[in-house]
Amino acid sequence: MRRKKAVKLALNILVHSKLRTWLTVIGIVIGVSAVVAIISIGEGMQQSVTSRLTGLGADIITISPGGGGATAGFRGFGGFEGGGQGGSSSVNLTNKDIQALIPVQNIAAIEGEVSGNGEAYYLGEKARVSVKGVDATEWKLITTSQLQIGRFLTESDYNAVVIGSGIANSTFKQPLAINRMITIENKTFKIVGILKASGGFGGDDRNVIMPIKAARDTLDLDPNNFNSISIKASSNDAVDQVVSDADSKLTLLHHVTNPNRKGYSITSAASVQETLSSITETITLFLGGIAAISLLVGGIGIANSMFTSVLEKTREIGIMKAIGAKNGDILTIFVLSSAMIGAVGGVIGIALGVVASSLMSALTSGISITGSTGGGGLGGLGGGAGGITTAISPQLLIGALLLAMAIGVVSGLIPSYRASKLKPVDALRYE
Repeated sequence: MRRKKAVKLALNILVHSKLRTWLTVIGIVIGVSAVVAIISIGEGMQQSVTSRLTGLGADIITISPGGGGATAGFRGFGGFEGGGQGGSSSVNLTNKDIQALIPVQNIAAIEGEVSGNGEAYYLGEKARVSVKGVDATEWKLITTSQLQIGRFLTESDYNAVVIGSGIANSTFKQPLAINRMITIENKTFKIVGILKASGGFGGDDRNVIMPIKAARDTLDLDPNNFNSISIKASSNDAVDQVVSDADSKLTLLHHVTNPNRKGYSITSAASVQETLSSITETITLFLGGIAAISLLVGGIGIANSMFTSVLEKTREIGIMKAIGAKNGDILTIFVLSSAMIGAVGGVIGIALGVVASSLMSALTSGISITGSTGGGGLGGLGGGAGGITTAISPQLLIGALLLAMAIGVVSGLIPSYRASKLKPVDALRYE
């Protein structure tokens, strides 16, 4: 039997049972649309994490008190720390740590940072702001933030600050401007620079950056301790080696005997990205698995529809076999019929899934997610519009269509095989 004839007969089976066919298609449509929407959200989350973490700089390494050790954890959403060993005491990071790390090869820049919160006054308004104290010379080399206007801090600055775009635009009713004065904890500072919005993890959008000595004096912080130490590796390829060497130096300096209780953590943008990507992949697979249950139900619906079609077409099967149709011809006709159901359901499901994911992205595009970035670390969500990001790739659409057709074929195999094995005499007797 020619393929064209087999396709025509398979289509004829569906046309003569429109209601049952469309009810069967609906099951596939629901499953495919759910899978497409969920996976597109998962892929969008992965791309969002990657793009935002790229803004940190893949060559930046951060050492923070607490945690289990090198790349043991990450400071993530709103200061959440994950991956470390519980119960470990924190070490104090001091200038001794920096001096011990300076000889490490492939370090392009290194500095200690302090952070805290203070009351700020601007044009009669009061607000609480996050303050970060930095080594002005080294910070310019390490930071991934870019200037919107003004300049970076210099070594000779004391009563000068650089502010993030979030502080400049949304903290006070009147936007902060370059060369204006702002009072923090009763000390007056001149705004010499405003940073561009980073829109990513670990940015300085919500920080006031000032020289470290001024920050310690203003916030009454310990003059010897740092909240974190930031390192810029000479290249992206050198990051892992710098992390390993820095860990060895600090282990000796702090007389660490238990690798799981070092009292400090060393993180890099790459390690954070790997961890968060793993989390989003797990979430996507879990939700995709739930959505795939709908496809299973749709597959059962196809099998039921094909069994019914076989019963309805028993006499026709007998006639076809009596005039020379082979078992393979009958099998092909019914398999094609079930594959068509899967294909139609897949196409409609893909269209609905794309629409659903686009609507989710559009409806949540105005949601702003912000987090504190004080304390150095890689943590915190950068300010700015967030919401759900979706990514629909051609591979996803093609894969969804092939999956729907495969489910149709697999679901129709048993009833198709049963139809092909009918004996002509028995089929012609069927009432």
